[in-house]
Amino acid sequence: MTDTAKTNTSVLRKGYAASSFGQLHYVESGDGEPVLMLHQTPRSWTEYLDVLPLVGTRYRAIAMDTLGYGASAQPEGPHTIERFADGVGDLVEALGLDRFHLVGHHTGGVIAVEVAARFQDRVASLLLSATSFVDDEKRNGVHGSVDHVDPAPDGTHLRELWDNRRGFYRPGEEAALGRYVIDALTVLDRVEEGHQAVRRYAMEPRLPKITARTLAVCAPDDRFSRPSLAKFAAALGCPTRVLSAGHAAAPEQVPQEFADIVVEWAGRG
Repeated sequence: MTDTAKTNTSVLRKGYAASSFGQLHYVESGDGEPVLMLHQTPRSWTEYLDVLPLVGTRYRAIAMDTLGYGASAQPEGPHTIERFADGVGDLVEALGLDRFHLVGHHTGGVIAVEVAARFQDRVASLLLSATSFVDDEKRNGVHGSVDHVDPAPDGTHLRELWDNRRGFYRPGEEAALGRYVIDALTVLDRVEEGHQAVRRYAMEPRLPKITARTLAVCAPDDRFSRPSLAKFAAALGCPTRVLSAGHAAAPEQVPQEFADIVVEWAGRG
């Protein structure tokens, strides 16, 4: 499926769940075993717009807006991976997900690590997509801003948002890039905080607590995340896979392949 393909939005169901932070927004498709999908920073559930109905043909596919993003509650104070995971935990309990498959992309993958460490056997399987392996090298590295722009009276910051991520998308994927711009504008004053939360996270002590069978995947052009595949393989003893195409927006760029991997990995149990 490409950007020109039309998603069957009639099979998507939107809802809100109460949490200790306020309401959490989620969208789902299908029925059966739940598959919970977590997006990257500064996105929303729309990162999985094309994936949801595909996974929904076999499972109850759920994509939430991470706490602080999209239409979910936006609490004050610094974002942390632990607080993001608190929000996921609140949604899991509100929806009564006794056992669920878990998928995380980029920042969503780091949140998924924390969630899997907390819920352990309740996580039936874990799929880490383009997830950063956060170790001392990652925490202590020199990092520039990823999405920050300064609002300009003439609106040129809108073009700047577009241009900052233009290289991650191929020609013909402008609809997906437009969805990124919308999501970034929604949290423009805190647009970098998710990236900063990733870089502060103490991942290493959480990895041994993960009991779910895990697969780590990455798109071939995502140079930021591909080096982490080998680190996850070493730390978790998990298999890895490189997708056929795509960059940092893999769920939008190769949605059919992404969905097929989600369905296949979830079905191995």
